[in-house]
Amino acid sequence: MMKNVGPTTYPEIFLAVGGREIPPSDREVSDVVNPADGAVVGFVPQATDADLDAALAATGPAYEEWKQVSAFDRSTIVRRAGAILRERSERIATTMVLENGKTFREALGEVMVSADLLDWLADECRRSYGRVIPSRFPHGRVLVVQEPVGPVAAFSPWNAPALTLMRKVGPAVAAGCSVIAKASEETPGTAYEIYLAFRDAGLPDGVFQLVFGNSTQISEHLLASKVIRKLTFTGSVRVGVHLTQLAAQTMKRVTMELGGHAPVIVCEDADIDLAVQEMAGFKFRQTGQICAAPSRFFIHESRYDEFVEKFVAKAQQVVVGNGLDDETTMGPLANERRLQAMLDFVADAKSRGGKIVLGGNQIGDKGFFFEPTVITDVDDDFEVMRSEIFGPIAPIARFSDLDDVIRRANSSDLGLTAFTFTENERTARILSDRIEAGLVTVNTGGTSLPETPFGGVKQSGYGHEGGAEGLEAYMTKKLINQL
Repeated sequence: MMKNVGPTTYPEIFLAVGGREIPPSDREVSDVVNPADGAVVGFVPQATDADLDAALAATGPAYEEWKQVSAFDRSTIVRRAGAILRERSERIATTMVLENGKTFREALGEVMVSADLLDWLADECRRSYGRVIPSRFPHGRVLVVQEPVGPVAAFSPWNAPALTLMRKVGPAVAAGCSVIAKASEETPGTAYEIYLAFRDAGLPDGVFQLVFGNSTQISEHLLASKVIRKLTFTGSVRVGVHLTQLAAQTMKRVTMELGGHAPVIVCEDADIDLAVQEMAGFKFRQTGQICAAPSRFFIHESRYDEFVEKFVAKAQQVVVGNGLDDETTMGPLANERRLQAMLDFVADAKSRGGKIVLGGNQIGDKGFFFEPTVITDVDDDFEVMRSEIFGPIAPIARFSDLDDVIRRANSSDLGLTAFTFTENERTARILSDRIEAGLVTVNTGGTSLPETPFGGVKQSGYGHEGGAEGLEAYMTKKLINQL
């Protein structure tokens, strides 16, 4: 039984610029709202153009000093930051629940995975090997070495405020880069706690700076600067395309993680109980607000009724409530925008003949709660099948032919994750090979670990976070040819 964390207070949030921590009292502020009741729990200061100029002025010199620090010593600081996160994990998790709404158990798990990522990076940065290429000339030396790419501008969202920010700051710092992070104004407390962990671990001033404020103002200001060498962003396709265009004007390197609309394919020979257990657990985790979450369900017609019955029964066991309550297994949506989006999806499905077999309604009039929802008899032209859901709605469609369902799965412009269930090895290979996604699972809901690469294809973006690839994204290769 998870312990009840009890009454809490929300922390004061600061900007972190050039070694200074700027309180809300010195800047314009925006409200931080608790999704469980709509109450204002805190305030976040808004960065000015002068703050951004100060951050840019600090990040260049900080990078020049930090890149000279050995990988061994960088590793020590990164690992220490992970240890600090674990020490403060319950406090950070509580802050995350207050500003994001997810359950305490989910928030605590996210903090722990973020710390695990730092442990892995602490080890991996010490293995940033180059190579020796045999020279064509006597006594020649041809070397390939890896160097940090330079100062980074990082933009992270509200849905996984610890992990998405850590996937950017962690490898940047481990590689020897400096970073200016613009985190979401909706979840600033979690981001500020991550900054404090690095600060208290001994990271030098200016290596990791943290700002909040107007997204357009900050992105245009930072990306116009030649000081910034790399952009990393997690968010919508629309914003990702715009930021990529800005970055292209000064040829900055880019990593983009732009969401997904993951298909779930349950074949005729699948273990239905396993498929239901894995997919229901993932679908309603963090209220469905995960870019890798299962989103479009395609079930073989011979197993359709069985799957729907068992999936609905599993969904009925979800306990919706305040994330700080022990019995809660699904919290509210993060904001009013997501609540309205769920209502729109349901209305569209009803208008097209979809059957709402479970849920479909807002819960109460306080906060942003929405029922776990299952929609059957859906066609591929329903909005819920065409657009990323990012919420606790599961649309379930039939299929009869493997080639056809692969075509339907690949019809989306997004290609981040895909989930398949089959007991046939050949079918598993066909699905793994032909589905257009950056990550395909077979008989599991597991999508990413600190040691594995995470990234999509098509409009889900490009580049990877996590794994050796995630660290390499913050490094560049230099050829040294010596005679």
